[in-house]
Amino acid sequence: MTDYIVRATAAEGQIRAFAITSRELVEEARTRHNSSPVVTAALGRLLSGGAMMGVMMKGDKDLLTLQVKGDGPLKGLTVTADSKGNVKGYPEVPDVILPANHRGKLDVAGAVGGGILNVIKDMGLKEPYVGQVALQTGEIAEDLTYYFATSEQVPSAVGLGVLMEKNNTVKQAGGFIIQLMPNTCEQVIARLEEKVATVTSVTDLLEQGYTPEKLLEYMLGEFGLEITDKMPARFYCNCSRERVSKALISIGKKDLREMIDEGEPIEVNCHFCNTAYEFTPEELKALLENGAHSGI
Repeated sequence: MTDYIVRATAAEGQIRAFAITSRELVEEARTRHNSSPVVTAALGRLLSGGAMMGVMMKGDKDLLTLQVKGDGPLKGLTVTADSKGNVKGYPEVPDVILPANHRGKLDVAGAVGGGILNVIKDMGLKEPYVGQVALQTGEIAEDLTYYFATSEQVPSAVGLGVLMEKNNTVKQAGGFIIQLMPNTCEQVIARLEEKVATVTSVTDLLEQGYTPEKLLEYMLGEFGLEITDKMPARFYCNCSRERVSKALISIGKKDLREMIDEGEPIEVNCHFCNTAYEFTPEELKALLENGAHSGI
């Protein structure tokens, strides 16, 4: 498995940590959405963070959605992940082009702008949990760090990175989330802060050949790191012709009849994976009849 997530503990359970290598799933997202380098970097960071946050959930059917809504040219990003390492996502505007930032890097913050981050957890309860925080930098990792601290009261360090090739394909992608459990001793906190501060760039470490295990070993090795789990991660969308058919039926008879009367095939695109589903007027008629039979 080339893309995968590791889960670990350290400091006798005072620290929990996750790390991911995600080049293939980010490249898959770039290909599907034909996204520009800066958009790929923004979406790739959110996909990597979302995949790790997804596996923090316990239930097989639990779903996590991260929504970034900004006033920059990108407008927004949406990522959905489950507890098994499956993740999907899309940008509102895939073709944003911006000059490099003052450090010569892709200007993710400029593309995102100011705005909000929504974190929605659907754990099968009547109402999903919704947390909302203001974007701090628009760089994604810092925004997730702020979310954990304010909405979940869990002190965390989040590092995410995407490095692009000259031909605009994805060269490296990955990241880590390190979290302090309640009652972590001050000595561990102080030392961990020092260690995390030495990580200036996740992609630099990935370029040096660091795996998720090695990333965590670098930061947590001195605390008695214990890798507890390893699971594959992938870009996966569960859309299907059947699901799209149900969505079409749900828009109502009047709108379906108008589409049929136009006499042209219609195309429905899945936001998440950009798969196109075409329906002929005859197929739409069959949907209308099925909908009538099922009482819609």
